[in-house]
Amino acid sequence: MRATLLKAAAAVGVLLLLAGILALGRMWWESRLPGTYDVMDFGSHDFGGGPPPPGHDAPGTIDVASLKGPQGGTPDARLMLTAKQGKVRLPSGHTIDALTFNGRSPGPELRVRRGQLVEVTLKNEDVDSGVTIHWHGVDVPNAEDGVAGVTQNAVMPGGSYTYRFRPDQQGTFWYHTHQSSSEEVRRGLFGALVIEPPRPEPGAVDLVALAHDYDGTATLNGSDRTTKRQVLPGTQVRLRLVNSDNTRLRFTLAGTPFRVLAIDGTDLNEPQPLENTRLIVAGGGRYDVGFTMPHSAVELAIQDTDAALALSPDGRGDLPPPTGAVDFNPTTYGRPAPTPFDADSHFDRTFTLDVGRKPGFFDGRPGMQWTINGGIYPDVPMLMVAEGDLVKVTVENNTGSVHPMHLHGHHALVLSRDGNAVTGSPWWTDTLDVEANERYELAFRADNPGLWMEHCHNLKHAAQGLTMHLAYAGVTTPFRVGGDPHNHPE
Repeated sequence: MRATLLKAAAAVGVLLLLAGILALGRMWWESRLPGTYDVMDFGSHDFGGGPPPPGHDAPGTIDVASLKGPQGGTPDARLMLTAKQGKVRLPSGHTIDALTFNGRSPGPELRVRRGQLVEVTLKNEDVDSGVTIHWHGVDVPNAEDGVAGVTQNAVMPGGSYTYRFRPDQQGTFWYHTHQSSSEEVRRGLFGALVIEPPRPEPGAVDLVALAHDYDGTATLNGSDRTTKRQVLPGTQVRLRLVNSDNTRLRFTLAGTPFRVLAIDGTDLNEPQPLENTRLIVAGGGRYDVGFTMPHSAVELAIQDTDAALALSPDGRGDLPPPTGAVDFNPTTYGRPAPTPFDADSHFDRTFTLDVGRKPGFFDGRPGMQWTINGGIYPDVPMLMVAEGDLVKVTVENNTGSVHPMHLHGHHALVLSRDGNAVTGSPWWTDTLDVEANERYELAFRADNPGLWMEHCHNLKHAAQGLTMHLAYAGVTTPFRVGGDPHNHPE
């Protein structure tokens, strides 16, 4: 009798094992992404608690490719960017096997003025994996957004693509490829974009400080050493900090009181002077700081690295020690000002994005996978809106990692952090650092029709599936990920 029971138990155990193996096999099989697919074919439509937008379930009537910038008229700024392989030699002597724009990395600093018609032609000389240009933080028309497989096909070697847009913003932005971006941005396909006011301030010094890590070496504007520059005392100085890395960077500014003038290309209201304050800039984020040049040296540095920018009256002055004992807090900085909506507004749609992690398969690969609302890509929500909707989004990070969440095509007003309302200047962002176990509430107006990526700008995380989309009802895309166009948006 006992032997019979043991045999029966063993048989049950084998059956359970087989069932488990079959279940895992099915999970593996269903996780595999097709060789080519439309990003709108996956995930579930999330209507944010509102009624389905009219036309959401009908054949699309608005083609992403039709949502272009102005096609007529002579450009005020006509620019050319050529992507190609190359070598970049840092001041330390370290040589990088890089991807470049116009033979450089960072690529050329582009400066245009608000309201100008901008035309940029991208050419690909020999980058085998293909390239695009995404105008990070610029709310361009959807067809100009530069996301391979979503708003265009990747530009393959020998090909070209022309972007045209008229920016109604001004501030600090940057550009980078959005094709195989976790690899291509790391290797050097990026640069700074500054949109100046129609009449820039005369006599001021306006400098970009573009940070990037090449093979473990931190740089500012392509230098892994201190760059020195002469600035006369009394000069108004604006430093535009751009973080092109995957993870947050800590900047210190020593030798003078300063103000944080803008975050992510939007000016702050009545910024107060700061000292001994460290600025934590999200991966993909930007801070503008300003000060009046003193009679002694000033140094901007990336904390714990050799990369720095030193300004002094003679261009050679002694440098102050680094400072930054207190972290800058954007939720309380500056003064309140009227906004077009706030936390008490009526929202047409309210979404929650719960970023997590769990064991599973991503495109056939086992491991601990990133999740959005419990689903592993492509089983993630697609946020469905109608043009004109006022939208509220709660982002919760239930992982041990920091996620710089980036929404294309829109700027969002930060309403609260961990339940505490923003009490300082209105804080508008396009790339928000969400720390482990942190929660933010944001709001934006759906006023830029299209199909837009929402993803973690730690591009390694995005390539591992931490990405989703915001879709306007009636919009469709003719472009496909993978396949003959070789589109790989992350």
